Amino acid sequence: MSNPQTPHSPTQNPLRIGVLGFGGLGQAAARILAPKREALWVAAADKEGYAYNSQGLNPDACISTYHQQGSLGYLEPGGILSHDSIAELISKAEVDGYFLALPNLPNTFMASVARQFIESGWRGVLVDALKRTSAVEQLLDLQDDLQKAGITYMTGCGATPGLLTAAAALAAQSYAEIHSVKITFGVGIANWEAYRATIREDIAHIPGYTVAQAMAMSDAEVEALLDRTDGKLALENMEHADDIMLELAGICSRDRVTVGGIVDTRNPKKPLSTNVQITGRTFEGKISTHTFTLGDETSMAANVCGPAFGYLKAGVRLHQRGIYGLLTAAEVMPLFVQ
Repeated sequence: MSNPQTPHSPTQNPLRIGVLGFGGLGQAAARILAPKREALWVAAADKEGYAYNSQGLNPDACISTYHQQGSLGYLEPGGILSHDSIAELISKAEVDGYFLALPNLPNTFMASVARQFIESGWRGVLVDALKRTSAVEQLLDLQDDLQKAGITYMTGCGATPGLLTAAAALAAQSYAEIHSVKITFGVGIANWEAYRATIREDIAHIPGYTVAQAMAMSDAEVEALLDRTDGKLALENMEHADDIMLELAGICSRDRVTVGGIVDTRNPKKPLSTNVQITGRTFEGKISTHTFTLGDETSMAANVCGPAFGYLKAGVRLHQRGIYGLLTAAEVMPLFVQ
């Protein structure tokens, strides 16, 4: 079984990166990695196959193959069709760290993928962009197993949870007491079909819908829902892992964290600016609010994949020092990947 022994330092060869999941986020991740000097994209998997090239995969060829034939398994050369693509890729590929750009549908899926890595004997760094609190709680149950397996797992490392959670943890340092953390996001995408799994996860947060219902919806049913809402999904008081992450980091109790926003599935322009507001009391007794706002021109993919690879790099540094187990974006600062 192939196995990265010790992840590299920045002065050595580029980090060998794999991406699991090749929908909208997975394809964006491939584009983001392409010009990096510190990282080399060598492996990717979808539900029907995988591709591996130790010298690096070509994003254009991979994306074209996926769009035209439905799976990376058809890529020539290097593609393999498989009904167990993740397990086979883990066993065959020399990879230092994986970005899990996978839909967490059902809600137990990411934990089941983590178990595959644990049981395989692979050692390295895993990063996800999980959203739900309950999904992160399932990973917390694997803390001991991840440590014993020599895996450094970074969870909740996208935009929110992730970049905005870290901003909240940093901004909290100004206060003696945190009163509230309010995260508001605006997402604009030109075509929902490019992010089918992500949109279904969002639908699962709408009152009256469950994860199982969203997962079972056909594309036609999703289209019908979007027709009724003019392509917009308004989400309030979401079950979002920012709450448990900030609680674990000792910032505030989870009941003081709220997350909501609007997703426009028919317009690439954000319907509103994405920001986090941290309100608290200073040691002088004054009440104040810090606000951290993302630029409207940055896309969802840029704000999710960029931080994810920054956290992967930070995870590699921790792995080198023998620090294994589960960590969140609120506990570790991402490192810029050049």
